[in-house]
Amino acid sequence: MTTISFFTPLSLAATIFTLAVNPVSAQEIQRPLLPILKAEEVTPLCTRTLATLRQQVSVTDHLPAAHANDTKAVLADWNTLQIALEDAQGPVDILNNVSPDASVRNATEACLIELNKFSTELLQNEKQYARIKAIRPDNAIEKKLQQDLLYSFEDTGVALAPTKRARLKLILNKLDELSQEFARNIRDNRQKLVFTPAEMQGLPASYLARAKRDENGNYLLGFDYPDYNPFMESADNSDARRRYQLAFVNHGTPKNLVLLKQAMDLRHEMAGLFSLPSYADLVLRRRMAKSSKTVYTFLNDVKGAVTALEIKEIAELRAFKAEAQKTPLAQTQLARWDIEYWQQKVKQTRYNIDQEALRQYFPTDAAVAWILDVSSTLYGITLQRAEVPVWAPDVQYYDVIDNQTKTRIAGIYLDLFPREGKYGHAAAWGVRGVSTLVQRTPISVLVTNFDRGGLNSDELETLVHEFGHVLHGVLSHTAYVSQAGTSVELDFVEAPSQMYEEWARRKESLALLSTFCKTPCPAVDDALSQRLTAAHNYGRGIRYARQLLYASFDMRIHDPQAATEQPLAIWQQMEGMTPLGYVPGTEFPGQFGHLMGGYAAGYYGYMWSEVLALDMLSRYHGKLMNPEVGQFYRQTILSRGSEKSGAEMVETFLGRAPNSKAFFAEISGQRLQ
Repeated sequence: MTTISFFTPLSLAATIFTLAVNPVSAQEIQRPLLPILKAEEVTPLCTRTLATLRQQVSVTDHLPAAHANDTKAVLADWNTLQIALEDAQGPVDILNNVSPDASVRNATEACLIELNKFSTELLQNEKQYARIKAIRPDNAIEKKLQQDLLYSFEDTGVALAPTKRARLKLILNKLDELSQEFARNIRDNRQKLVFTPAEMQGLPASYLARAKRDENGNYLLGFDYPDYNPFMESADNSDARRRYQLAFVNHGTPKNLVLLKQAMDLRHEMAGLFSLPSYADLVLRRRMAKSSKTVYTFLNDVKGAVTALEIKEIAELRAFKAEAQKTPLAQTQLARWDIEYWQQKVKQTRYNIDQEALRQYFPTDAAVAWILDVSSTLYGITLQRAEVPVWAPDVQYYDVIDNQTKTRIAGIYLDLFPREGKYGHAAAWGVRGVSTLVQRTPISVLVTNFDRGGLNSDELETLVHEFGHVLHGVLSHTAYVSQAGTSVELDFVEAPSQMYEEWARRKESLALLSTFCKTPCPAVDDALSQRLTAAHNYGRGIRYARQLLYASFDMRIHDPQAATEQPLAIWQQMEGMTPLGYVPGTEFPGQFGHLMGGYAAGYYGYMWSEVLALDMLSRYHGKLMNPEVGQFYRQTILSRGSEKSGAEMVETFLGRAPNSKAFFAEISGQRLQ
């Protein structure tokens, strides 16, 4: 690695491994890896990192004016500083979420808080702000970087009066602490619910065989998705489903409602420091939507498209339940904990789709090998397994080799299965961003909680979706690390992954999966593909109405009037207005991690991104395995990071301005395939 800047970046991932890799003709490659830190190593390392970072900032603060007028030098200095910060923050953040050692998780949490404090200090540094503001970019990429950086400085309060700036610093630091505590309360809740064998009726033998049991033969189930989702879809006992759903929805504990309210109040105060009416107004001005008004207009359009369909689907589901149970329709009630169960019964009856039976089609190891191969075919890469140090025995690592240049361009870690203390959902971490300026290669980490034996179709979509985020990180090819990977607008970041989900639904790609089975497994044929499509399309009204509720709630708790209200009361009112109503005793906001994990006033972005995702899909003209389109997509979207706006990139890829026709056809039930 060569550095253009005046100092060498600090790297926690300092260990470099060298080995021969077949796809690159036994070429020796350097492979930066994530450090596997012990608890006692975290605090000293964090302390040294922060001291070095502050020293680096001090040096640039006192550079002569001639250096400050050199655009390339200023941006290179900033790039080196961000690399040094990321080399600390990336490994510490992922270990905070996946380390099997609770002492490591605790130590990394404290370190993350201190690193985020440094980030706030940096973005309130008037000298650094002046340096970025004074440069004269030579091209559109540098101009976009300058503008984005100035926004970051200004949104962190660098231009506020000193008293307001100091208050904002305290608010941002406190919000980070609240976010860490909120996530910890969910992640570390290891409560187990006890279910009798009779309450487990309806669940498949494979589920029962792997479930933990107590000395009395009862089953012990926690909040990991391989436990919860199949139970809600298959357990015949309605009371058991009700008990499990209530516990799951409340597993953030009442403490998180207090933390969320504190965050709401601090965000509202934060908006006031900028003389804006709400936190939503503060953050949306930097996104594709630009304003609260635009978001509310979009959500109203979604409401108009899905409300009637949701009501129709619930009525059909209730009628199906009445017929199945031989009860009068007037006496048949449909509760929220009935939805997944009876939807699966409908899918089994109408489309002959049994989610548990699908696991034989999608063995987990075969599904992983399949999506690696699909990605390789589309994007001109080879994903080569390698043995490297990892934080848990079943974590896998892959080098990403570019087929054209025969060089290693990135690394990927896969952490696929649940374990004690691990992050409980599915997500991708871009722990190391690319910077071609200094020959820096990226690393992304995929974290899921899958059944080891096999995936159902929903879980297969999750795998493909999250691997789409991974590809967005590792196929990025930007000069500056600040523009790498998923650094795009929040209401665009989900679009590449949402588009990729389609590969988990179409026969053209799905038919390839069986070739990766270690022992023979059935292949997806035309008939099954058609049934899978029909089953996926079923329930769109209910599915998107729920997304609408989440997005509307998120916006509602970040509008001006929420300052005097409690989040649970707002949720009770909003969920109470839905066809299924509010479930008494539930505290959903306390485990709605998006609200504390970066998606505040941004959850609408999932549907906003899907508008672009479904439109981009049209560029393939129904031929998903076309490598020419895949390579063009890599060049115009994945490789560009945030060098251009999301709208500009999509328009380049499509060759026209994007539109929402495909999205509204999807959510209103009019899309047939």
